[in-house]
Amino acid sequence: MGAGHHHGHDHTHGANKKTLLISFLIITAFMILEVVGGILTNSLALLADAGHMLSDSISLLIALLAFILGERAANYAKTYGYKRFEILAAILNGATLLIVSLFIFYEAFQRLFDPPEVASTGMLIIAVIGLLVNVIVAFTMLRGGDTKENLNMRAAFLHVLGDLLGSVGAIIAALLMIFFHWTWADTAASVLVAILILVSGWRVTKDSVHILMEGTPLNVNLKDIVRKIERVNGIKGIHDLHVWSITSGKNALSCHIIVDGNMMVEESQTLLRTIEDDLRDEGIGHVTIQVETDTHPHGNSIMCQADYEMGTEHHHGHDH
Repeated sequence: MGAGHHHGHDHTHGANKKTLLISFLIITAFMILEVVGGILTNSLALLADAGHMLSDSISLLIALLAFILGERAANYAKTYGYKRFEILAAILNGATLLIVSLFIFYEAFQRLFDPPEVASTGMLIIAVIGLLVNVIVAFTMLRGGDTKENLNMRAAFLHVLGDLLGSVGAIIAALLMIFFHWTWADTAASVLVAILILVSGWRVTKDSVHILMEGTPLNVNLKDIVRKIERVNGIKGIHDLHVWSITSGKNALSCHIIVDGNMMVEESQTLLRTIEDDLRDEGIGHVTIQVETDTHPHGNSIMCQADYEMGTEHHHGHDH
């Protein structure tokens, strides 16, 4: 992996940490205010938003701890270091989102048959403050953090985005209650927020599990990788190809390549460097390649090129 790429990763890592710390402090301070406001006004929409903000606060703290732990150096016990902790944090955050949404659904169902009196003016004031807080935090995270590529940051950002929508829902509900006396609006707003939280939680959890299962990174096209390697002059075949993510933004690849038996060592080194450069353009920084000659090719391949062309994956290695 090039030094420039590594420096860029460190810079993004530092920016993500700083962004999370600022966001955590803002969200936690407002969450306390919203809990008090929700209890005083008897608003489920506010309490739902506060509950989500509590999960936000916890998720931001977990995400922050994940980045701090991820900085720990690799050792003989953890040869990849602690980078995977970021994915564990993301899956925990995703699961939290799912639990929070189910809790709001339950509370809303209870209130549906007996809508309580809500202090709508107080609810409106707190919801507007909540919206402003969430807009500031969301803007901070978008500007200062890598919410697109880093799954841990994306999970934390989705929490905040859900909060922002929750505040919008609470504002609309408060206005409907003030002008039309629609007491059910508070419950309806909390249900809409719960649906949005549920969708976000499901997506983050699914993406996190995909990484933990060593799935092919979503931004990597395996067919393009195979074509790129095979186009390199001197390559006669490729098998045992695996591509996975160590953590968000850190993809790894291992494979066996078959070359001409008469190829010199210097030539094979040049060939390997060419492949590494090509794969770096495809977003893969950690490459491990085993070179084999056509006179002694590998007998049992886990995934051979014919399988890719047929669109199937035969696990010969397991059968063996």
